[in-house]
Amino acid sequence: MIEDWIVPDWPAAPQVRAVSTTRLGGFSRGPWASMNPATHVGDDPASVRANRKALQQGLRLPAEPRWLQQVHGTTVIDAAEPVAAGEVPVADAAQCSQPGAVCVVMTADCLPVLLCDAVGRQVGALHAGWRGLAAGVIEQTIDAMQPPGEALLAWLGPAIGPDAYQVGDEVRDVFLGHDQQAEAAFQPCPDGSWKVDLYRLARQRLEERGVTAIYGGHECSFTDAERFFSYRRDGVTGRMATLIWLEDL
Repeated sequence: MIEDWIVPDWPAAPQVRAVSTTRLGGFSRGPWASMNPATHVGDDPASVRANRKALQQGLRLPAEPRWLQQVHGTTVIDAAEPVAAGEVPVADAAQCSQPGAVCVVMTADCLPVLLCDAVGRQVGALHAGWRGLAAGVIEQTIDAMQPPGEALLAWLGPAIGPDAYQVGDEVRDVFLGHDQQAEAAFQPCPDGSWKVDLYRLARQRLEERGVTAIYGGHECSFTDAERFFSYRRDGVTGRMATLIWLEDL
């Protein structure tokens, strides 16, 4: 199970733990096979519960992950703040400075980004589709974590790659309206659409905030059907979970 998942290759402090699941190692069947932790995609609830239990036990998580209702926005929560039983916060990012709380985001083509400070006192996870990326979810998460950008490390998890993600003029215009340097992330297609590099756009946003220690960003969820869920490829599908937390060493 765990050997099928991705452990970020970055120089984080030893108390910073992080994992990104793949679609392997779970109990779901059909288009959700097999490690789908998402409750909102039509999967059998019993299978999702079994997947979440396996995730928590397999990783020896200190607590249940703080699952989010993601809406392609910029809201950031503190994963250590208590919530009512059964409540799922509406947010697209979580951060934490307390050991024992687990930040998590779910994706199936959108970009999961993990953040931590160099000494391992704060961690964060954010969900960045093009809408959230354009609206500033990276900037909002960095602001919520408070350390200056140069003190942060970032890891870019599995997302749709630059050769597979096509968008229209309206998406390109939004990013160029923020920064003309975003033009380098778009390549024209013969049909008038654009191929866009989410990883490059995220790196630009991170670098604007002083984050230069950026790792990951080499997978493609769309083309690697064996390992990754992809909403754009399959429509009905599961989600990967990307988690980060602080161990109490």
